[in-house]
Amino acid sequence: MLISTLLLGLVMGMQHAFEADHIAAVSALVSRKRGIRAISRHGAIWGLGHTVALLAICGIALFSSWSMPPSFAAMLERLVGLLLIALGARLVYRLWRDRVHIHVHAHEDGAKHLHSHSHRDEPAAAHDAKHHEHEHFEGGWKTLLVGLTHGAAGSAALTVLLAARMHSPFAALFYVFLFGVGSIVGMSLLTAAIALPLTATARRLTWTNRGLRLVIALGSIAVGIRFLLHP
Repeated sequence: MLISTLLLGLVMGMQHAFEADHIAAVSALVSRKRGIRAISRHGAIWGLGHTVALLAICGIALFSSWSMPPSFAAMLERLVGLLLIALGARLVYRLWRDRVHIHVHAHEDGAKHLHSHSHRDEPAAAHDAKHHEHEHFEGGWKTLLVGLTHGAAGSAALTVLLAARMHSPFAALFYVFLFGVGSIVGMSLLTAAIALPLTATARRLTWTNRGLRLVIALGSIAVGIRFLLHP
């Protein structure tokens, strides 16, 4: 019975990664990244932050008499909403800043065609490898912090569930660990799926790529507003 419950935690963690606010946040974070491996790595980092927050808060609650006040839990939910709105707005701003232009090119035979490009990649090409390494590292920390915020916001309900189902706090904490592992796996798979259309349209289908990113940004803002109105 205990083993089946723990395995259920792993499956539930994978399913948990597919909740709307998680998808919106991670999509907004990775929409500017390139490559399936790099994008999936950010999904795993989000899952790591999510797991650390769950283990820390649930562990304190399970091994002490402390419980998260409902008002504090509601405040964390609103914080998630503000975070989603900020991520979406930041992505909209960066899309505007990229300044996509349409140019008409004429060939020697007189044929003309439209060509779109962004000036964003021009200064980026001049940056050295050290700058890129710093940029990727910084992005990883942002993803980790978002995962920590999501984990903290969802810890109250999970603690109540564990207290009602598990007789041993050690077994309950192991359940949280497996739940977290499931969220890491689930988010890695989800971001890999998100990476496919973003990567495929990054170079050739410029407008399609920008459109996908705009949808992600607006979706993040919409989910964030819902969290603010209904925490």
